[in-house]
Amino acid sequence: MRKIQKKPQRAVSVEGIRKTKNVLRLSKYVLALTAIMMSLATPVLADDPLAAISGLSDFIFSAIKAIGMILLGFGIVQIGLSLKSHDAQQRANGFLTFFGGIVIAFAKDILDMIM
Repeated sequence: MRKIQKKPQRAVSVEGIRKTKNVLRLSKYVLALTAIMMSLATPVLADDPLAAISGLSDFIFSAIKAIGMILLGFGIVQIGLSLKSHDAQQRANGFLTFFGGIVIAFAKDILDMIM
């Protein structure tokens, strides 16, 4: 049976503790200074705050449109496979996926027409 050897423990010196405290103190000061600088920073080149929100909205709706197009394509594939195999359940799922993809792909246009 093998004996497990214990690692020798290092003695903690007072000087090592002082260095660690100084590093921690310095990092606290740097963190506090960074937080103050970030909180007092004002947007210099921000012309229109609504432009950023509009850009984000356009990005989100384009991502939703891409997901809708993927579902639309998957629905077409399901309909084609169901016509080949004469499976009524798969055909129903294909049409549901197809029409759901249309609704998701044109969600922004539908919301614009309602508003």
